[in-house]
Amino acid sequence: MNDKENFLTEIDSGDEPLSNRSDNEHFVSILERRLSRREVLTGSLGAAVATVFGLPGLVEQAEAKKFPSTTGLPVPAKPSFSLNPVLNFEAIPVSRSDTAVIPQGYKAQALIPWGEPLTGSYPEFDSIDGNSGEEQEQQVGSHHDGMHYFPFNDDPNGHGLLCVNHEYVDQRVLHPAGPSFVDGMRPTDEVRKEIAAHGVSVVELQKNSASGAWHVIRGAYNRRITAGTEMAISGPVRGSDLVKTRFSPDGTRARGTINNCAHGYTAWNTYLTCEENWAGYFNNQIKQVRADALLNWFEANEPGRYPGPKVSFTQGRYYARYYPETDRIIGIFDEIHDQKVTNHVYTQLGSTFNDEERESLGTMAILLARAGIRDDLELTQPREFSRYGVRTTGSRYSWEKAQSGEDHYVRFDASIKGSRATRDYRNEPNTMGWVVEIDPFDPNSMPKKRTALGRFAHEGCWMAPPQPGKPVVFYMGDDARDEYIYKFVTKARYNSQHDNRDILDEGTLYVARFYDNGTGEWLALDINDRYFRAMSISKGIYFLDQADVLVNTRLAADVVGATKMDRPEWGAVHPQTREVYMTLTNNSNRTADNVDAANPRGPNPYGHIIRWRERGNQSWATRFEWDLFVLAGPEFDSQILPGQGGPGLTQDNIFASPDGLWIDQNGILWIQTDMSGAQQAQGPFGANAMLAANPVTGEIKRFLSGPVEQETTGVVSTPDGKTLFVNFQHPGDRSLPGQFTSNWPDSGAVYRHPSQAIVVADPNGPRPRSATLVITREDDGVVGL
Repeated sequence: MNDKENFLTEIDSGDEPLSNRSDNEHFVSILERRLSRREVLTGSLGAAVATVFGLPGLVEQAEAKKFPSTTGLPVPAKPSFSLNPVLNFEAIPVSRSDTAVIPQGYKAQALIPWGEPLTGSYPEFDSIDGNSGEEQEQQVGSHHDGMHYFPFNDDPNGHGLLCVNHEYVDQRVLHPAGPSFVDGMRPTDEVRKEIAAHGVSVVELQKNSASGAWHVIRGAYNRRITAGTEMAISGPVRGSDLVKTRFSPDGTRARGTINNCAHGYTAWNTYLTCEENWAGYFNNQIKQVRADALLNWFEANEPGRYPGPKVSFTQGRYYARYYPETDRIIGIFDEIHDQKVTNHVYTQLGSTFNDEERESLGTMAILLARAGIRDDLELTQPREFSRYGVRTTGSRYSWEKAQSGEDHYVRFDASIKGSRATRDYRNEPNTMGWVVEIDPFDPNSMPKKRTALGRFAHEGCWMAPPQPGKPVVFYMGDDARDEYIYKFVTKARYNSQHDNRDILDEGTLYVARFYDNGTGEWLALDINDRYFRAMSISKGIYFLDQADVLVNTRLAADVVGATKMDRPEWGAVHPQTREVYMTLTNNSNRTADNVDAANPRGPNPYGHIIRWRERGNQSWATRFEWDLFVLAGPEFDSQILPGQGGPGLTQDNIFASPDGLWIDQNGILWIQTDMSGAQQAQGPFGANAMLAANPVTGEIKRFLSGPVEQETTGVVSTPDGKTLFVNFQHPGDRSLPGQFTSNWPDSGAVYRHPSQAIVVADPNGPRPRSATLVITREDDGVVGL
C-alpha cells in the first residue's frame, strides 16, 4: 500500500472481533427475566449425554450443575457498610473543551506524557521531527492506561513508583508524517518505534514539599518494558508444545507484552499488566496468495466493475482493492462461525465498507472453486487462533513486514513456514493474552507470564483483600462482546511473612454463570474437574491437558456454559465489604431477543455496572448473589440501583460506556468512560469523563472531564488520598499528520474550572500526547470528600 492508499483506510480501533458463536446464554436474557420475574424452562441435557456416552454419574452431576435447585440455596446477608463517603464537591457539567475540567477548589498538573525522557541517555521528546525507535525505548510509552502507585516507606505520600500501561499507538500521531510503506514493506525504525511505545513504564516520582508539584527522578528504578522485552512463561503452559517457537524451542520464553490495558497489583508489591486486544497484531497468511488470485479473477472477468490491475491492501479486518475509476471496493472479510474463520467476499460503492451497503458475493471457498483456483491450504485456523480472531489477511500494524526482516519482527507472521513449530512462529500468538507479573522494585527482574490465570483479552486483574491463611483471589474480565467474567483462586494460602511470588502459578480458574433469580456460580476450568470433563464430552470438545485448557480459555468457558456478557472491562473490589463491581461497557450487537437479567438492554449502546457478593462473604466461594448498580445512559434511559427502583441519571451524572473502575480507601467508587469519538462529538454526554459514586446510597457526581477525543482511564491515589493520578489516553484520536484535533497537554491549558472559557484545539498547534493528570485540592484535603 502506498502512502495515499494508507490514508484511505479506516481507523482500526483494534477492538477484539466478535468471535463467540457458542449457544451459551446472554446475560441480557437473564436480566430481562430477573427484572420481570419471569419463569425459565430448562431442557434435559443429561438424558442425551447418558444415551450417547453412557456416563450416568458424570451426567447427573453435570445436570445438577447446569440447572441447580435454588429453593434451598442460602442467600448471604448483605454486608454492612461503615465506609459511606460524602461526595463533597460540586458536580461539573458536560464539557467538550480541549482540556481537563475539574471542580472548583481543585488544581492539576500533567505528568509523564508520551515521550518523556525516562532511562539511558534521556533523549528529549521531539514533536517536530519525531524520535527514533532507539530513543523511544528510553522514553515514556504512548496511550497510557491502567496504573498503580507503589509508595516508598520513607515518604509514602510523596515518593513512589508509578507503573503505567501503554495500550497501543496512533501511527498518525506517533510519526510526523504518519506510517509509511516502501514497496509493501514497513521502514524498520518505524516498526521499532511502535514496538517501543507499547508496554509498561516504571517511573520513580517525588513530590516537591514546597510547591506540591510532582516530578520524575532520573534513577535506577526507571524502566521500560516493551513489546520486545524478553519474558518467562510461567505456570501450567510453560513448556507446552503450544508455545514452542523458533525463539524458544522449549516453550519457556516469550518476547514482549502488547495491548496492555488495565492492570492489577499483589499483596507482595508486584504489578500485574494485562494483555487485551493482542490478536490483531498477528497475521496467519494461510489465504493471502489465493486471495490475490481471486481478486485478479474478478478483475479479469468483470473489468467494468473492477478495472485492474490494482494492488491489494489491508483495511480494518478485510483484504481489499479499490477502483477509483468506478468508485468501488471489493474485499475479503474474516468472519467467525462455529469457532472457525470463514471468509466472505463483499463489494460496494466507495473506498470503505459498511455493514448496511456492502453486497455479498459469496464465501471465498465457493468463489475459489468457481474460479478454478487450487485450494492447497486449509481454509480454517487452529482453534487457539479462530476463537480469538487472529487475522488471516494482514495484521494491525504490519510489524511482520519490517524491511530488515529481523527475527523479532518476523515473529508477528504466524503462518506455517517450517517443518515444525520450532522452525517458525505459528505459535507466537499463543504467547500473548496473559497476565504478566512485574517486580517494579527490581529493575533487573524478568517479567513472568502467569498462564494459570488464563488466556483471553484480559482487561485487568483485581485482587480481593487477602486474608492470612486463605487463598488469594483475583477477578478478571474478557473485554469483547459476548465474552465472560473470570476469577482465579490460588492453591496456596496467603502468608504475609513468606515469599508469595510464585503463588500465581497454581490454582483454579473459574468462569461465571449468572441466574435470573439474582444468584450465580463459578464454574471451574480444570481438566481434572468432573463437571468440566462431563461437559467437554457432552459437547465433543476435548483438551489434551491443562495447558490446552488455558491456551483455549474462551473455548473452555464455552464448554461449561458461562454467561455471555456485554464487554466485561474493569473490576473493583470493595476494601471492606469485598463486594465486586465490574463495568459492562456496551454491546451494539445484542438484540432485543437476546437480553437477560444481567444484560437487560438489546442493543446496549450505553453499558451498565454489575456487582456481586460471594457466598458467606468469602472471595473463594463458588456461589454468589448479584444485582445492578447502575444502567448508564441519558436521563430518559438510565437508572441507579434498578433492582431497588432507583432514580434515573441527571445532568450532573449522565454517562455512557463505563470502562475504568476503582474503589479508593475511603469507599468512593470512581467510574471512567470510554465512549467512541462519534458518541463524544454528538449527543448529551460530552467528552469522556470520570464520576464519583457512593456504593451505599447510589449518589453519583461528575468529577472530571477530559480533552477532545481522549479516553479517561486509570486512576489511583497516594495512601492519604490527597493526590489522585488519572490518565488521558489518545487525546486527538482522530488527528491526521499535521492536522491535530487536540493539543493537550502542551497547549498550556492543562486544566480549567467550569466557569472558565472553553479551550478550542488548533489543527496546527502542538502534537497531542497521552499523559497522567495529577489532581490535588487547593486546601490540601482528601480528593472527593
